Amino acid sequence: MPAGRTPRNFFRPLAIGAPAPMREQPVRLERMIHFVPPHIEKVRAKVPSLIDSVDVVLGNLEDAIPADQKKAARDGFIAMAKENDFGATGLWTRINCLNSPWALDDIVEVVGAVGNKLDVIMLPKVDGAWDIHYLDQLLAQLEAQHGISKPIGIHAILETAEGVMNVEDIAAASPRMHGMSLGPADLAAFRGMKTTRVGGGHPDYRVLADADGDNPRAGYQQDLWHYTVGKMVDACQSFGIKAFYGPFGDFSDPEACEAQFLNAFLQGCHGAWSLHPTQIDIAKKVYSPDPDEVSFARRILESMPDGTGAVMIDGKMQDDATWKQAKVIVDLARLVAEKDPELAKVYGL
Repeated sequence: MPAGRTPRNFFRPLAIGAPAPMREQPVRLERMIHFVPPHIEKVRAKVPSLIDSVDVVLGNLEDAIPADQKKAARDGFIAMAKENDFGATGLWTRINCLNSPWALDDIVEVVGAVGNKLDVIMLPKVDGAWDIHYLDQLLAQLEAQHGISKPIGIHAILETAEGVMNVEDIAAASPRMHGMSLGPADLAAFRGMKTTRVGGGHPDYRVLADADGDNPRAGYQQDLWHYTVGKMVDACQSFGIKAFYGPFGDFSDPEACEAQFLNAFLQGCHGAWSLHPTQIDIAKKVYSPDPDEVSFARRILESMPDGTGAVMIDGKMQDDATWKQAKVIVDLARLVAEKDPELAKVYGL
């Protein structure tokens, strides 16, 4: 619990007439957060056909939107939100950072126009809990003013060194917290890392095998983001919110994109950003559990219905700890099966 808010008050609305904060986040499938530049009309026109193929549609107002197109992007997102029925697909927006000249208008205009359709605001360059507190209070005031019936969630991007240092306070800052995403490009710049890549590994970040006479020494590329993803996942899981991998910038290398997404999935991330249509299927593949893993996990649950004791399956011991691991996989498979009939058949669910 952040300082200054007692347990009794933590789940009370921050404005008179605002909806009560949710005590539990809605259970939703969010394998990919698909970014749309809403200032481009021909891209907005494709949104109706996009809705059923992704889990989250995000209207991007921040990075990659030119300064002279910020208002056009905001207006385009509002139009996009009004014109489409998103159903079970999430509708998010990424606003400009709080120290920009556009952030306040982003929040006030978007919430005022389409707040009842908006699920989550993604907040970039979060340094600490104070950034969340500001947006939390402002959202409550706007929800009350515009009669919005459900609280809008906040999703923080972890892309500053100060944010990484304060990651636990950020995760605990508000009951609105939906989750966090790793922002590797900005974080690399803030840290002074010597890379221009947007996510993924680096060929010079490696370990060498021991010397073996005159034979060439093998080198193994390492993951630049392993520590930060692990720290983010621990903070998010501790406070009941979701961790996500962010962008992978090399659209020409789907194998490397899949490897980075998979590393994050194995570490505990719930999904990743898709910046290009080709990355949608990569995220869908990676963040939907493997059918063989689902089958084995179901056998564990069926062999230990109450989650206690120990059994042997295929020569491997299973106990209450592996039962919990199996339940994570099967619960995710059930969620995927609800949206994807083909995978439902494969999973046998």
